[in-house]
Parts: sequence; structure tokens; C-alpha cells
Amino acid sequence: MLYRTMPKNGDQLSILGFGCMRLPVADGAIDEPRAIAQIRSAIDSGVNYLDTAWPYHDGESEPLLGKALKDGYREKVKIATKLPTWLVKTRDDMDKLLNAQLKKLGVDQIDYYLIHALHGASWDSMNALGVRDFLDKAQQDGRIVNAGFSFHGLAEDFVRIIDAYDWTFCQIQYNYLDEEFQAGTKGLQYAASKGIGVIIMEPLRGGNLGLPTPPPAVAEIWDEAATKRTPVEWALRWVWNHPEVTVVLSGMNEEAHIEQNLAIADKAEANSLTREELNLVDRARKKYQELMQVGCTGCAYCLPCPMGVQIPKCFDFYNRMHMFGDENRAKYMYVAFVSGLTSNEDPGFASQCVACGECLEKCPQGIQVPDMLEKVAAEMEGPDIQERLAMVEAHLRANP
Repeated sequence: MLYRTMPKNGDQLSILGFGCMRLPVADGAIDEPRAIAQIRSAIDSGVNYLDTAWPYHDGESEPLLGKALKDGYREKVKIATKLPTWLVKTRDDMDKLLNAQLKKLGVDQIDYYLIHALHGASWDSMNALGVRDFLDKAQQDGRIVNAGFSFHGLAEDFVRIIDAYDWTFCQIQYNYLDEEFQAGTKGLQYAASKGIGVIIMEPLRGGNLGLPTPPPAVAEIWDEAATKRTPVEWALRWVWNHPEVTVVLSGMNEEAHIEQNLAIADKAEANSLTREELNLVDRARKKYQELMQVGCTGCAYCLPCPMGVQIPKCFDFYNRMHMFGDENRAKYMYVAFVSGLTSNEDPGFASQCVACGECLEKCPQGIQVPDMLEKVAAEMEGPDIQERLAMVEAHLRANP
């Protein structure tokens, strides 16, 4: 494992962090034995930065992490969690929520505490309610050690938030598709110029950049490389190539993924990609931008939908159809998983959207969700959807 220094405090942090937003599940809940084993295995392999948040897994991620850090594991790591800004109505709420998180995690102190999902308006609201005083006092009384924020807004708002407080670190979405999205490369460099550590989320764009079999047009680009790498390695190595990056969070929920990411993190030095390799990544970025229809990362902040639409699933299968060109398979998988037939859940088709707009306020990507769902319904459902439903039902009867 390689380590990089948090500029303001000198902490040596593993370049690979463990994100606890997408833990393994069984029967609709976190598979606790498996998740705990995964987290501890990653720590034993050198990971020492673990990230969670109040809403992850319907509030169960923080307690799960607390269980995983028993038996001496707490002393080996730095914990990061986040103040849920949408629940804050008063200055007192900030303390109540932090105290509740300490209890959920089973710890006396949180090493890295973030104000969650900031954008311009939410920062203005938190600032007016006294968030800077809250952070000062929480650090003074020892409940938190380092203050930071996660960001989902416009670039100009990122700069003014950076300048508004003595932050130790920040967390931004960054990957080779998002150089000019939200904080972007300019934000990364600006934060670093202020001595602020940068934690990276969504390095694989919700998994889209790490598909084992990339779109054929992208695969052709990777095949030109003198050094052969998997799509996951190209994506992670590109982020780690930036010396301004401190930690990259990976939502690792498969043992094979953890092993793969750990292996990549063993050799991902800053400035280690050649100019020719960076040119290949740039070409892959342009090709993905041509193919992808929706910039959804699968974060699920848009859920629950009042009408039950499974928004991330709808967008995922829609993107896959356009990226890989296998229309029949994409439509079959869409029906199989969005209908609820494979999970005993209620249907969540794109056509169920009534354009209420609730998702627009939640989406950190700024996607015009109702408009895109209308396109998904038009292309993925259509007059043959009943035939596809019958095919799925027949398959499930034959393979109970």
C-alpha cells in the first residue's frame, strides 16, 4: 500500500480508502459478517481511511462500521463520516446529530468530519445557522479532529467554500470524465494550493468506468497501450496520477474488487503515467462522452421516489444499451430488474414518473431526471414490454 500525507496535519493516509456506501447486502440489508470481514481484510492489507455517512444503507452503515472496528481495529484507522445537512434546522441540531453519530459508531472521536453534500445554497444555509462555530467547538472539545466538507455544486461555489473556513480536507467527485464537472481539476488544484487535502469519490463514475468488458470502441483504445491494464486500473491510476489527490475512495463490495484495487494501489505513484498513456485516457474519455446518455453515478440520493421509480437502475440499463449496442439484452435486463420480479420488490419503471420534481432537488449531478426518464420509458419499454415480462417470468419459473 502506498501512502500520502494530509498536508495540514501530517497524517499518513492510504491512497486507497474504503467507502461504506455500497456494502454487500443479503435479503435487502447489509450482509454484516461479510461486510465486516471485507473491511477488516482491507485494513489488514494497509487501508487506514474509512468513509461512511448518516444516510448510507438507510442509516445502517455507521453502526456496521462501528462493529467492524472492534477487536483492536479502531486504533489502526481514521474514520470519516458526515453531518447530514438536510436534517439541520438549528444550530443545536448539529451537535445532536454529531453526538448521535458518535454513539452509532461506538467511538469518542471522529477523525475526519465532513459537512455533507455542500453546494452554494446549502453552504449559505449552514453558514447562517452557525456551522463554523459548531466545527470550532467540536474540534475544541475533541469530538472531531479534522473538519472538511463533501461537495456537489458549481465550481465557483467550491472556491468560496474553500476560502470560508480553515478546512483540513475536502471531498470531491473526480474521474477522467469529470475534469470540468463540479469542482473538477481546477477545484482540485485550488484546494491543494491552499494546503487542503483532497479525498476523491466516484473515481469509477458509479462503476461505469470499471466495467470488465468496456464498450467495444473504448476497448480498442485500451488495446493500443504498450502496458495492458484493466478498465478499473486505467481509471484509478489516472486519478492517483495527480499529486494533489490524497485518498481515493472505492465502493468495494466484492472480495475480488478489493483484491484488485489493493493490487493497483501498491504501484499507483503520482506522475507515473506517460504522456502516451494520458493521451489514451483522453481519447477514452471522449468516446465515453459520445456513448453515455445520462451522467448518473448510481449514488441513489434521488431515492426514494414518491412513485417508486428505480431511477439509478433505469439510467444504468439505458446507458448500457447505448454504450454496448445490445438492445435486446439491455431491454430484457431492464425489465427483469426494474419490474421487481427478480427481487420481490414493487415495480420501478421509468414510465411511473409523474414529473413531480422531487428528484431534481436531490441529484448531485444536476441531471434533469424527469426528462431523462421520459426518454428511458420511450426507448426501453414500448409495446413489447409485456412480451419481455412474460419471458422473465418464464425464466424465473424454470430457474427458481
